[in-house]
Amino acid sequence: MNREIYITDYNCVTPLGFDVKSNWKALLEGKSGVALHKVIDNHVAFFVSKIDSEKLEIEFNRFFDSAQNDNFTRLEKMFLLSLKPLVERHNITEETAFILSTTKGNISLLKNKTDLPEGVYLSNLAQKLADFFGFKTKPIVVSNACVSGVMAISVAKNMIQAGKYKDAFVIAGDEISEFVISGFNSFQAIGSEPCKPYDKNRNGINIGEATAAVYITLELNQNEKFKFKVLGDSAINDANHISGPSRTGDGLFASIQNAMKEAKVSAEQIDFISAHGTATLYNDEMEAIAFNRMELQNVPLNSMKGYYGHCLGASGLLESIISMEAALQNTLIPSKNFEEIGISQDLNIIKENQSAEIKYILKTASGFGGCNAAIVFEKLS
Repeated sequence: MNREIYITDYNCVTPLGFDVKSNWKALLEGKSGVALHKVIDNHVAFFVSKIDSEKLEIEFNRFFDSAQNDNFTRLEKMFLLSLKPLVERHNITEETAFILSTTKGNISLLKNKTDLPEGVYLSNLAQKLADFFGFKTKPIVVSNACVSGVMAISVAKNMIQAGKYKDAFVIAGDEISEFVISGFNSFQAIGSEPCKPYDKNRNGINIGEATAAVYITLELNQNEKFKFKVLGDSAINDANHISGPSRTGDGLFASIQNAMKEAKVSAEQIDFISAHGTATLYNDEMEAIAFNRMELQNVPLNSMKGYYGHCLGASGLLESIISMEAALQNTLIPSKNFEEIGISQDLNIIKENQSAEIKYILKTASGFGGCNAAIVFEKLS
């Protein structure tokens, strides 16, 4: 019999704030981090969701010794800020896992370099963060395109259930870089305006950046302010294309089906879906097909990409955190910039802030290489 696994703490660092409270306030007010920025050679501008570097430095110096400032990259500072509150509230033991989710890590270190800096290796990035906080186990890196953040939760859950660890700190993050922007631009996937997931006039993604962290455990105590059970998870690769999603939604459909089967919940029980919703033509259509195949078309659904952009390896974890906060606040946040349905099958896309009792959450993600993932959370009273 599988042991029950819980998320009891979380934090995030985004363009909308340096903690969950400030992020939630901004979301309720309909604010977005997406804006026009010059991000390539200081002369090509794109709509991205970018953390203000000056504010990041100020925040970092509030909590860390100024002498450490030069020892960490910009992304590493974002990671440290998101993880620090959790480490202070929970013990690290020899049975505690440290799991890092990222797609590109310190890719910016490669700019104007002829050699390969040590910090660009994801394993080195994970070890550096783990050493700073005193983790005793070898770090685990999850880097599987845009499903990485969701899969990192799954890895923690499954390893704890297998008896490898008793608890885990899961951290996810990516930053905006010329490498990432250039890559997506080469696919003609970047929108010319703030993204509009599922909308008739959508024309592509906005890249974003963020870090997020959650604490996952077997054991509950009386001091926990909240708790969510990780009920079920699944990851399926449809092997459709190196960058294009399956037109039939087979991989996402199977992932959702498996996660809900493990969770022992029906379509009628799901109260809210936090979808991937990139605002690309084929991703949004594929999701609509998969959700309808699972008879989830009437469940309230949103995409957070209109607020945060697509944060790559951070998106799945960040959006899971916002979903859990929505459940705690009994409030559904609209899918920003959505106006007119632009997919072939109906979805119940949230258009305005609304009160709701949220117990069961479905979080999905899809990414390059045909990867798809789904996870079901239950809010416990």
